[in-house]
Amino acid sequence: MKSTYKAVEVSAPNILKVVERPIPAPGPGQVRIRVEACGICHTDAATVTGTYPGLKLPRVPGHEVVGRIEALGSGVSKWKIGQRVGIGFFGGEDGTCEPCRRGDIVNCLNAVIPGVTIDGGYAEVMIAEARGISSIPDDLSSAEAAPLLCAGITTYNALRNAGLRGGDLVAVQGIGGLGHLGIQFARQMGFRTVAIGRGADKEKLAQKFRRPTSTSTPPSTTPPPHSKNWAAPKPSSPPPPAVAPWDHSSPASPPAAS
Repeated sequence: MKSTYKAVEVSAPNILKVVERPIPAPGPGQVRIRVEACGICHTDAATVTGTYPGLKLPRVPGHEVVGRIEALGSGVSKWKIGQRVGIGFFGGEDGTCEPCRRGDIVNCLNAVIPGVTIDGGYAEVMIAEARGISSIPDDLSSAEAAPLLCAGITTYNALRNAGLRGGDLVAVQGIGGLGHLGIQFARQMGFRTVAIGRGADKEKLAQKFRRPTSTSTPPSTTPPPHSKNWAAPKPSSPPPPAVAPWDHSSPASPPAAS
């Protein structure tokens, strides 16, 4: 195996360059990941411009990382070589600061943040805290899974903690990197979803995630067997067309989940 790897580092504000570094060994409680995909988040811009608070350069950006474990540090027992894993913006907590002791690990005072406090996924390999990684299911490709580790978690948790119930009306403003995921989560969670955006390109993206139009079977005009008092149903006006779950211009309720 090669003893070096390539990475894209921010060597100075607004300066990105490809560098070659020695492959590091994972420390206690860490794993080394062979990167297969890394999403690009707007927060990465704060690393590239050197404006993220407390950032020290040089630094390799990237916190939407999926890859396979190729080395284990001491004390790591729950993960195996070759497992496909992912790591997002919250790459580990110290567990001892006041927010952590209160269970608020998102606001850890000494958080491990890939691309900010440690080198991230704009590289062939990266070191990650074993407590900060998650398993990636086989039916998701690495490229599909990577954005879910930041943009996906952000939108999913917003919906999950909004106190909503199936059938409630949800508006997703901005159909971009996060919004297009929010639409899909909201639909799968049973919400009536309104997509708000500007431009025909956003409309096309929103339409792509419409719930399929439901169809109904007309009543039978053939009498059931052994029926004496059956009469064919009278013609009636056709029902209103089914609408997409975020089209609230119609009073029709969304189709029931099958």
